Amino acid sequence: MNNNLKEKYGLFTAISMVIGIVIGSGVFFKAEKVLLATNGNLPLGILAWFLGGLIMVICAYTFSIMATRYKGVNGLVDYAESTVGKPYAYAVSWFVSFIYYPAITAVLAWVSARYTGTLFGFAPNDSNVMVISFIYLIVFFAINTLSPIIAGKFQVATTVIKLIPLLLMAIIGTFVGLKNGMTVENFTATVEPPEGGFLAGTFAALVASAFAYDGWIVATSINAEIKNSKRNLPLALIIGTLTIVVVYILYYIGLSGSVSNAELMGSGEQGVKLAFEKIFGTVGGVGLYILVIISCLGTLNGLMVATTRSAYSMAVRNKGINPEAMSEISPKTNMPINSSVVGLLTALFWLVYFYGTNLAATSWFGKYGFDSSELPIVTLYGLFIPIYIMLMVKQKDLGIVKRFVVPTLAIVCCLFMMFAAIISHGITTLWYLILFAVVMLASIPFYKSKKQ
Repeated sequence: MNNNLKEKYGLFTAISMVIGIVIGSGVFFKAEKVLLATNGNLPLGILAWFLGGLIMVICAYTFSIMATRYKGVNGLVDYAESTVGKPYAYAVSWFVSFIYYPAITAVLAWVSARYTGTLFGFAPNDSNVMVISFIYLIVFFAINTLSPIIAGKFQVATTVIKLIPLLLMAIIGTFVGLKNGMTVENFTATVEPPEGGFLAGTFAALVASAFAYDGWIVATSINAEIKNSKRNLPLALIIGTLTIVVVYILYYIGLSGSVSNAELMGSGEQGVKLAFEKIFGTVGGVGLYILVIISCLGTLNGLMVATTRSAYSMAVRNKGINPEAMSEISPKTNMPINSSVVGLLTALFWLVYFYGTNLAATSWFGKYGFDSSELPIVTLYGLFIPIYIMLMVKQKDLGIVKRFVVPTLAIVCCLFMMFAAIISHGITTLWYLILFAVVMLASIPFYKSKKQ
């Protein structure tokens, strides 16, 4: 059976992958949390969005440097292997396969279902929302596994669709807000310092924004499937991330012209729907809100792209769980079917975990229940650091800026994110790290390699 993935995606699809995976639920889902973290301080919230975006752009640019030099079957894992070595690459691959990708994919399934449920009056923890979450996971697993070409076209289409409500709110919301005074009122409102002070509030808002900015690294998972990837993938990373930062900040300002900070903080998922209805009327607001749901589904689709390929990226290196089976590629779909099934099952587990930790009346996991929409993302930033260090050590033919300045800035950004996460999540970070260590230790028996 053929074990090679074919080049089937062009530059526009790669850019759509970056924008489409990042822009989706986070900017809607975390807008409320950013305001809550800063206690309604809008300028502080925008600062958090800017810092989160700056960190993303710097890290993505650093990876774009590596993308011009390395090519394999999974960008992130390839870069880890080429810079730090095979054992570290295996550890990174295991982490993204069984924690990062499936955990974030599960959250996206729930967020998509949460916004869908809002149309029918369902509460976030309603059983109907969970049923919709499971359906979304299975549907997008099927699309990606049985027809990756359709999945790619869906990604391009939803990228265009998801920009519509964001840009309309950014432009019209800002105009209306300046006219009726809502924008000025939200920007100048005097608020009490958040719990722990403004610095702690900024850190908490920054960590919340990390979810909204997460996903750009997922585009590297289709490295082997991008045409002329050494040119197109770096361009996609740079163009995509810069576009995202601009759109997010403009949207956030536009949102401030439609509803008060207090309304957005107190309304949860209803706050976004209320904002669109106030600006565009009931019918127009609902219509654009449906586009928001499609936006979330586009992000879910993009994350499923990576989730279904995770076990495969280990298997082609003769490592992981049953490499022979996981590396098999279907001749009909050019997809690793067994790897896809493992990705789905792992995502289903994390969906149950997310419900038991965040939505159940009493946490099912006690102190070992953590926010799976944030801490795995920050962990990934920590795993980037050795890659950046070895990039500086090994790539002696690069200029000073690309070899030292950019990777050093990226390391500082990663350390800053890790510090912000510790301040924001406190002792929960320790319990999460214990679970993280257990999962990583479980990878040791599967670290094996056939002699070539």
